[in-house]
Amino acid sequence: MWRRLTEDARPRRLAVAALLYVVCTAIYFACAAPQTLTRHTPFNHFALLAEAWSQGRLDLGGPPPPHAQNNDFASYEGKWYVTFPPLPALLLLPLVKLGGSAQNVQDGQFFLWLAGLGPAVLLLVLEKLRRLGVGASFAANVVFGVLFAFGTVYFFTAEQGTVWFAAHVVGVALAALYALFALGAERPLLAGLMLGLGFMTRSPLLFAAPLFVFEVLRTCRRPGAPPIDGPFPRLWAWSGLRDALRGLDLAPASKRLTLFALPIAVVLALALWHNHARFGDPFDFGYRYLTVAWQGRMQKWGLFNYHFLGRNLAVVLTSLPWIPNPPGAAPFQLSQHGLALWVTTPLYLWLLWPRRVTPVHVGLWLTVLAVAVPTLFYQNTGWIQFGYRFSNDYAVFLFCLLAVGGYRLRALFVLAAIWSIAVNTFGAISFGRGVFDKYYHSDPSQRTLHQPD
Repeated sequence: MWRRLTEDARPRRLAVAALLYVVCTAIYFACAAPQTLTRHTPFNHFALLAEAWSQGRLDLGGPPPPHAQNNDFASYEGKWYVTFPPLPALLLLPLVKLGGSAQNVQDGQFFLWLAGLGPAVLLLVLEKLRRLGVGASFAANVVFGVLFAFGTVYFFTAEQGTVWFAAHVVGVALAALYALFALGAERPLLAGLMLGLGFMTRSPLLFAAPLFVFEVLRTCRRPGAPPIDGPFPRLWAWSGLRDALRGLDLAPASKRLTLFALPIAVVLALALWHNHARFGDPFDFGYRYLTVAWQGRMQKWGLFNYHFLGRNLAVVLTSLPWIPNPPGAAPFQLSQHGLALWVTTPLYLWLLWPRRVTPVHVGLWLTVLAVAVPTLFYQNTGWIQFGYRFSNDYAVFLFCLLAVGGYRLRALFVLAAIWSIAVNTFGAISFGRGVFDKYYHSDPSQRTLHQPD
């Protein structure tokens, strides 16, 4: 048995992934606030939605409970709804049925048990890249798995349990499973199912489809057609894409794309039915009925608009901690819009200078861009947060790019890794904890992105 685990074989990969899950779960629990383990969270929207389903209704059956502070609920024709994509509520449904009500379910603890799945499945994804001949070594992949778990904003996300962050926990696991099945275009039906379920958890994940499409282009080649390889594949250029399409074997490509699309179509049909049943319009997800303070800006600009791009880019790229002036109780403060992405995870800077480029890069980068761009035009920066939480939607693919970039884990990379873990550990143990509120600049208007004048 020991020999099988030490060989480069499936049992070893699964055993190490399981060990990573156990380690992550233990640390996530150790860093969790005590009330997360013993009580329901204040924003237990998914449990409330599961309770409504258990009563045979799509609305809540009345106004939200006082503990939820009427935060991110939709009011339509005298009824109250949870508008978030509902898959996490489906996961909670058995517990709500057993507990008898949403208030009897420790939803935060439930999502802590799920939080270790994302890093564990990511390790399997990175190992698959290695088996495809484009990834990093086994030891490097383990390091990347640990860094994802504790050196990105996923760490503080995993500790929250509230509706916005719980969706990211489930979404990361589904994104990793999607990548696992999409690479090599080997499991089209499962890849499509994970993408569809991802959409029912975090809507931007629907735009991760380019990874599978480009894997089909890469793997479904006619006999005698040149492979898509070489140091700098030009799939992003029209000439390169044209050559790739000319060499495509249409029969297997069509079959895989059809199998991939089928579960996505089914899930989208369910989502459209769900919208129509609640709001009378299959394309209305209910966000325009949210009873929130910034409803006015959504009515003026819509949910997605160029108007929001500058602000979102400012958070992603330039949001820094500052020293209070005059000095206050805390040595530094952070905007509740969150720290810049390169501050929380400077490892991402390495992606700008890969030591090697493979065909897999094209699909991964297009996937990152396709998932990231909609949230850059979104009316909300992710507020309130420690770091840019929307990056969780594509962080799995960014770490895949780190693994295929041919990087050497030398001194500067090690220092960046230590910084990433230190910064995100602070976020995990401080964000949302009353004793640490002094470190976070509070501005309910959402207008303070940087240090006030």
